Amino acid sequence: MKQFYAHLIEIESIVVELDKMNLSDAQKLHLTSLIDSSLHHTILDAVLSQLEDSDKKVFLNHLREDDHGKIWQLLNEKIDNIEDKIKKTADNLIKEMHKDMKKAKEK
Repeated sequence: MKQFYAHLIEIESIVVELDKMNLSDAQKLHLTSLIDSSLHHTILDAVLSQLEDSDKKVFLNHLREDDHGKIWQLLNEKIDNIEDKIKKTADNLIKEMHKDMKKAKEK
């Protein structure tokens, strides 16, 4: 399933780094899945922390229904500069992942 924020983030740099590591295809697939999950949960946390409780319920219903149009309509109405906030959140996590991968290569 394509995430509602997929057009805002780029994880290709992490995939390239994974390809440089001596990992099996299964390990790369597993790590890519973990990266996607970490990004998803971090972005959801960032979004939910900006919404009122009643709006959180609406957002989660739209998310469950995978209705990207309604998700973006709600987010743009309720949160200023939401796309920038999502990008910044993802960029910060990706930078941390790069640091972790660099440390792993050194070992």
